[in-house]
Amino acid sequence: MKNIFYLLFLITITTASAQDTLLLHQRMILADTHNDAFSNQVITGANLAQKQPNGNFDLVRAKAGGLDVQVFSIWCGPQYGHGTAYAFANREIDSLYALIARNPDQIQLVKNAHDLAKAVSRKKLAALIGVEGGHMIEDRLDYIDSLARRGMRYLTLTWNNSTPWATSAKEERFKADSLPHLGLTDFGKDVVHRLNSLGVMVDVSHVGERTFYDVLATTTKPVIASHSCVYALCPHQRNLKDDQLKAIAKNGGVVFVNFYSGFLDSTYYSKQDLFLTAHKTELDSLSKVYQNEDLGIFKLFAIHKAETDLFRPPLSLLIKHIDYIVKLIGAGYVGIGSDFDGAESYPLGMDSVADYPKITAELMKLHYSNKDIQNILGGNFVRVLMANVGK
Repeated sequence: MKNIFYLLFLITITTASAQDTLLLHQRMILADTHNDAFSNQVITGANLAQKQPNGNFDLVRAKAGGLDVQVFSIWCGPQYGHGTAYAFANREIDSLYALIARNPDQIQLVKNAHDLAKAVSRKKLAALIGVEGGHMIEDRLDYIDSLARRGMRYLTLTWNNSTPWATSAKEERFKADSLPHLGLTDFGKDVVHRLNSLGVMVDVSHVGERTFYDVLATTTKPVIASHSCVYALCPHQRNLKDDQLKAIAKNGGVVFVNFYSGFLDSTYYSKQDLFLTAHKTELDSLSKVYQNEDLGIFKLFAIHKAETDLFRPPLSLLIKHIDYIVKLIGAGYVGIGSDFDGAESYPLGMDSVADYPKITAELMKLHYSNKDIQNILGGNFVRVLMANVGK
């Protein structure tokens, strides 16, 4: 229990300090609720214990950025269905387990706040698992049980694709008339109840508005939005409207802000389209090499970094999304959910997990208190984890 109290002590830092930003940042618990490194690693085979020339995460850069807690997203696209999606999820979890087994002095799997505090006190990266997309349970409650035993601490109920029991934001926006239902079915409500009973957080990122409100009417525990932004600042269907943000706060949940350029900047997609059109032949070739269009796009952006940097949003826009949520519902309901390794573009200056101190610096410029900064960086995640899992 001493480790729990040690963690809570760090979370309740309130006094101003003359330390420089980096030292202050390093004192605080930093948790990121969404990173797709293993979705890519199972394809590339990258050794994430070593500093990588590509991508946004490895243990070396995580240490440099003061990252203490990382929830790794376990994801596959909708081309994986019954008989393949659950197996692919377990393959990614196996890859995380292998990284931990090879580097036990640097990273530790944790399933609750007690283990998290212990890992942080030993200066190890506390690794948790989030499964992104309800299609990966293949409509089976027992698969939820199995994934929870392996360490799943949140389930994102949908990805861009709907499931037979929950509708996604993308399909509610663009395919509502052709969907057999909107929101949660009775089985979908059973999924929420099962997650509540197992201490697995219900993640409402990616879900449609009907599903969102059905979840809040069903859940008995605080929810999270593991990687979402503000609709009022960027009207994308993946972002949350003011009433949704307020509903999450009323529920006691937390919104973890996504770093993806397309969810921050309403002008991004038109610029991206022009770039991809200009480099279509090269993109087609790279997609064939990687046998994956997303990885092809990531590589294309890396090759033409000088060109793509011209239409990356400024870091100030990411901070604006955080600040908007704080002003609307309070600093106790917002956190960091970068979506690193899950997208092709992030704000200028946010190139990898080594760059988190820049967020602390920007919040200090806005005269946020140390307590509010700590809550945003990690305290709110610990709170919502404990509310679902216990100590």
